[in-house]
Amino acid sequence: MPSPLLTETVVEAWRAAARVGVATVECSLDLGRSQSTVSLESTEWLWEGRRFPYLRTCKERTIYYWDGDAFQPAARFARSLVKLIPTQWGPPTFEIDGIKMLPTASVSPYADAARKTSLINPHGKQILDTCGGLGYFAAWCLRGKAAEVLSYEKNPDVIWLRGLNPWSPQTGAGLTLLEGDITAQILTRPRASADAILHDPPRFGTAGELYSQAFYEQLARVLKHRGTLFHYTGAPNKLTSGRDVRNEVATRFAPCRLCDDARR
Repeated sequence: MPSPLLTETVVEAWRAAARVGVATVECSLDLGRSQSTVSLESTEWLWEGRRFPYLRTCKERTIYYWDGDAFQPAARFARSLVKLIPTQWGPPTFEIDGIKMLPTASVSPYADAARKTSLINPHGKQILDTCGGLGYFAAWCLRGKAAEVLSYEKNPDVIWLRGLNPWSPQTGAGLTLLEGDITAQILTRPRASADAILHDPPRFGTAGELYSQAFYEQLARVLKHRGTLFHYTGAPNKLTSGRDVRNEVATRFAPCRLCDDARR
């Protein structure tokens, strides 16, 4: 059975119910994917026949999961702090060392992935997903009836977050998720093996190698003739530094003969 996931929103709803003497509450314990019935007792709460203790403290911008003994923040700190972050939309985003990796200000990160994925028209295609993250691109490719999705994720702690996140797709049934650095792993991919590529890397200052001409040449090598590349760059620091990353990317594409086929 999956772990119940708690957020400040859920815990505050329980507290409000308790103040007015309500003993049963409908809420979501899977970040908005479904609704559950929770019974509130004096020292414990019940869900699907299981008893859990109340959280003593519940921090904002934190998701808690049950590890079998206690509720713990959905976060790990090894080489970097990797944390699952709740959103007003339901599907969470995640942060690495405090840097938000997916948009949430005006759109759900899940809906944002749907829009971007639609640009490659995944139906029946072999798709390379270079930076898997929480797997939202892969989820929409599968919903769009892609033939196969091959997804790489470099950070093992992000893969661990995927295991907690109910919005992340399961491997199998068309999705292969591999832990590995795409800049190295792409060298092992056969020429002209992808009908489409989804490339939504971290910002340039964090992963400049994923914006290099050498890497783009490898994307060109594995992409089939008239295949489709979606590459998201954003415009970090454009106002403060004047740097135009999008134009730099387009300039690097030209020698790789990607410009005509790529959707940027």
